Amino acid sequence: MRSDVHPGGDPPFAFPEPRFPATTRLYITPDTPAADWVRDHPGDPRAAVIEKRIASQPQGSWFTDPDPLDVEGEVRAVVDAARAEGAVPVLVTYAVPRRDCSGHSTGGTGDLAAYRDWIEAFARGVGSRDALVVLEPDALALADCLSHREQRDRFAALSFAGRVLDHHAPRARVYYDAGNSGWHPARTMADRLRRAGATRYGDGIALNVSNFNRTGDEISYGRSVIRELADPRLSVVIDTSRNGTGPTGGHHTCDPPGRRLGHVPTTATGVPGVDAYLWVKPPGQADGCTAAAGTFDARYAYLLAR
Repeated sequence: MRSDVHPGGDPPFAFPEPRFPATTRLYITPDTPAADWVRDHPGDPRAAVIEKRIASQPQGSWFTDPDPLDVEGEVRAVVDAARAEGAVPVLVTYAVPRRDCSGHSTGGTGDLAAYRDWIEAFARGVGSRDALVVLEPDALALADCLSHREQRDRFAALSFAGRVLDHHAPRARVYYDAGNSGWHPARTMADRLRRAGATRYGDGIALNVSNFNRTGDEISYGRSVIRELADPRLSVVIDTSRNGTGPTGGHHTCDPPGRRLGHVPTTATGVPGVDAYLWVKPPGQADGCTAAAGTFDARYAYLLAR
């Protein structure tokens, strides 16, 4: 443990040492967007760079299929493959109803009852295996567009998800998505996290998913959020998949040019309160500007990896 004093003069706050051993092996799934593209384009002159710099690294497996039976089998396949290799998979749940206010990201379950069935199936798929779960990117940060009643439903859905994972997937480490340092004040995000059950069922928070903010800024923000939560048990994981040169400095966040890969995925952060640097967003997967959202853009991937 190490105590860190808030610059404003707050009392010392002890952040935990990283939860995972530094030697933890993160699972490299063989069907990332980059790996699939490399297999399909062996003669492309960009393939060697994309394979070495992106496809060979651990990345998040996103689960979006709204059918509970399908998602249970998909999750089980990943965690079983990871266990066979002695590795920990990074699993991303992405199915909460109305997950994207702007409508750019379609999909999700139809209603709260369907989501409850979905997350129970997801948890059964994980079962007793080790996993690192990033819970519903943007679900809390984008809650502004919801009515007060819809916000209560959103918080209840995430609290239910945390409780179900805690019960049915006891070896999973669950990180509630908490946006990023450029979005909401720490106090606002802490309030949402508390209402969504993060202090009861979560192991920590996930930051910078699909974004470009510098790692140091996310560490500072994450610590501020956890201080607001007053729960020193919680820690942080940070998406470093595209933050190698930081944000653009403007409002262009949809596949912005000039970005680079960030810190390679690892649990050896050496930073109290920070459990892992992860590539939650698969590098090269477009946001919808250089290519259709969710599709792999080899040109963009190559530029990230140069």
